[in-house]
Amino acid sequence: MDTQTREPLALLVAGGTGGHLFPAEALALTLAKRGVAVALATDRRAAHYQFSAQSVHVIPSATLRGRNPLALARTFGTLGIGTIKAWLMIGKLRPDVVVGFGGYPTVPPLYAATLRGVPTVLHEQNSVMGRANRFLAPRVSAIATGFGEVAKMKPAWREKATFTGNPLRPAVLAAAGKPFIGPGDAGMVRLVVFGGSQGAQVMSRIVPAAIARFDSAVRARLAVTQQARPEDVETVRVFYARLGVIAEVAPFFNDLPARIAQAHLVVSRSGASTVAEMAAIGRPAIFVPLPHALDQDQLANAGVLERVGGAIRINQSDFTPERLAAEIGALIEAPERLATMAAAAKSAGAVDAAGRLADLVLRVVRR
Repeated sequence: MDTQTREPLALLVAGGTGGHLFPAEALALTLAKRGVAVALATDRRAAHYQFSAQSVHVIPSATLRGRNPLALARTFGTLGIGTIKAWLMIGKLRPDVVVGFGGYPTVPPLYAATLRGVPTVLHEQNSVMGRANRFLAPRVSAIATGFGEVAKMKPAWREKATFTGNPLRPAVLAAAGKPFIGPGDAGMVRLVVFGGSQGAQVMSRIVPAAIARFDSAVRARLAVTQQARPEDVETVRVFYARLGVIAEVAPFFNDLPARIAQAHLVVSRSGASTVAEMAAIGRPAIFVPLPHALDQDQLANAGVLERVGGAIRINQSDFTPERLAAEIGALIEAPERLATMAAAAKSAGAVDAAGRLADLVLRVVRR
């Protein structure tokens, strides 16, 4: 088909977790409003996500872990097969631009696009550039960043970098319009707990035990919404019931942005999308960064809101029931701090990131 007689096509590339798919979905919706068709390349984990695209393509990928020669050979073999499949797919689709959202599932399609001479945009969501993105950065046409300052980015790459922020889903943008209303000195305190789209077992182990340390008067004021792994849901639910705490526990909440907007305090991991959403909605947070990431990106992400006063950062090694109870208890005793933290978090939010990224993508296409 003649590219002059069809609408532009953007191939978005995102790994199959919410942290990568949510910003890709936000960009897809924005591009669609501007007359750009969208296709998605992802991995097999994305099967349970509903994504607005004219076609979805599953491309093999693998993540580099450790130095075991056999494991490395297997990983490079999978990435090689993925690159071949991506090269064939791009030849068939003939996209006008390929946009990647980080992680190793991005590597085969973006690398294949550069081999075919297709314009490419790489979006770095975190405040530390990941290994996969560092591999792709010299090869792509443009780089978009989710944070104003990004570590591990070489000067040559900064010349083609544009700060856009992390694109936000419509549900997050709707929640961002709701003002923070504090609990006052005696009102209910709504606590939302989650560990990212895949859940976090440490939250199920530490948070209920921390709440158990409060006296009955404080527990009576708490209303908890907690995401837990399926195998932990019933245990956590029963634990809260025995404490007399109002709690809703589930493996996943489809309306999580709305629940965050109703919260007085959030306890969570600090993935790039989570931090961006917390800032846009403007809610106080206690962040517990994922401890074993090689680039320590979640530690750096949490630091962005910690520095402006919108969050408390607790390393997982220090994330004990005693420490968490002390932090939550201090905030309950001084509810004005919650309002101050909410305003500080809101000051760091970027609600127009999807539009900024769409502008960059279209500029790259026009070049």
